[in-house]
Amino acid sequence: MVVEDAHILGHESSGEIIQVHPSVKNLVPGDQVAIEPGIPCFNCQPCLVGRYNGCEHVLFRSTPPVPGLLRRYIAHPAQWCHKLNGLSYEEGALLEPLSVALAGIERSGLKLGDGLLICGAGPIGLVSLLCAHAAGATPIVITDIDESRLAFAKSMVPSVHTFQIPLNGNQLPEDLAKSIVADHFSGVSPDVALECTGVATSITTAVYASKFGGTVFVIGVGRDFIEMPFMACSVKEVDLKFQYRYCNQWPKAIKLVKSGLLGDINKLITHKFDLSEAEKAFAVVADRNAKSIKVMIRSD
Repeated sequence: MVVEDAHILGHESSGEIIQVHPSVKNLVPGDQVAIEPGIPCFNCQPCLVGRYNGCEHVLFRSTPPVPGLLRRYIAHPAQWCHKLNGLSYEEGALLEPLSVALAGIERSGLKLGDGLLICGAGPIGLVSLLCAHAAGATPIVITDIDESRLAFAKSMVPSVHTFQIPLNGNQLPEDLAKSIVADHFSGVSPDVALECTGVATSITTAVYASKFGGTVFVIGVGRDFIEMPFMACSVKEVDLKFQYRYCNQWPKAIKLVKSGLLGDINKLITHKFDLSEAEKAFAVVADRNAKSIKVMIRSD
């Protein structure tokens, strides 16, 4: 997945239907929809068992060489255009990262009353926080190296406990895990850890923090090869699981946002730009001092 030529980015989008093929019966011009960016083949084994996120022939918008959604017009299969049912276009664009979080909550087996550690307070960590809070996880602790992101997490879910990872990197993951458990879980290791960074040391910290028989669920995307605490996983019987995109989550995501159960997800949007200002939008994302969470680009 290497960009070798001019390429259109974008896989989190919503918009208005302006024309449909005669065979399409569930959509009409004027409908407002969110666009699920993957187009699976429905012939391979993962597709046939309902796990189409593992499609062997998927066309995923913005993943080279498939052009993305950051444009004014797109022809997309009707099956993957979900009616917004009263949600705003901004909320429709947020359904993609929300679906990632919902898939993680579902596959991790998180239950009402489970103690939860979330590693990383970026966009996926934050939407995972909203979903886990709504699912009844308690206590919830979220970690990050950025104090402002932890403050943002606290503003969204006031009951969450925050833990800042030292930037100097001198503290070993095992020691960090002990501090997290002692300071924020009253000494009782969490049932589940959602790892949202893909960073090796963060995954290691999650393993050391987990209880015997706990689950460490890695949502974050990391390097091709990383070191991991094999023996800690073994002697603690930690279930180490991983995620690749999502499947069958968008209708659920729309219901949850519309119900208000997740709170106001629009708070995740910290900056907005018109399409003609797209270059500025990417500059903001790249600038750590901008303190951006989600940067929205709107058609002008």
